[in-house]
Amino acid sequence: MADISGLEDHVLSLKYPCRTPVWWARHGEVGKDPGLPGASGRRIVLRIPKTFGRIEGFFARLLRAPKEVRRPLDTMNSMVWELADGSRTFAEMCTVLDDLFVEDIAPVLHRTALAIGVFQRQNLMLMLDEPLNRRWLVGPGCCPEHQTLAEPDPALNLDTGRIAGDAP
Repeated sequence: MADISGLEDHVLSLKYPCRTPVWWARHGEVGKDPGLPGASGRRIVLRIPKTFGRIEGFFARLLRAPKEVRRPLDTMNSMVWELADGSRTFAEMCTVLDDLFVEDIAPVLHRTALAIGVFQRQNLMLMLDEPLNRRWLVGPGCCPEHQTLAEPDPALNLDTGRIAGDAP
């Protein structure tokens, strides 16, 4: 493992990035596998229910609009998602990402912080001061209590099975 310049001094280095409760699954073939618990190296798909107001709901029903947003992540963001289970610090995540993606993710501190920031703005991730320790469910295929989603289309081949080290 190479030393990452400025990692110890980064404002997020001791924070714990953590997924918020949202339905997600893995799909596709294994890409870059870090060999870590809870990280498969496969691509991630998020499913988020749409919420409509009264008028939007009327038009959505009229036009038969989908009731959910499916958000497939690219390879690097999929790895960020898998690593952000609330058990690893930002510094640990950066080290893993730098080892896996080398030049593709350079500068790793900036790119990782940016990816987490995008997830945060979409209310999909939080930065914790301490490990999650199972305070809420962040595992694959878990539909949060406040959301209603139909079963996914089997043709999508989404894998909601747990792998070794997956958070509940």
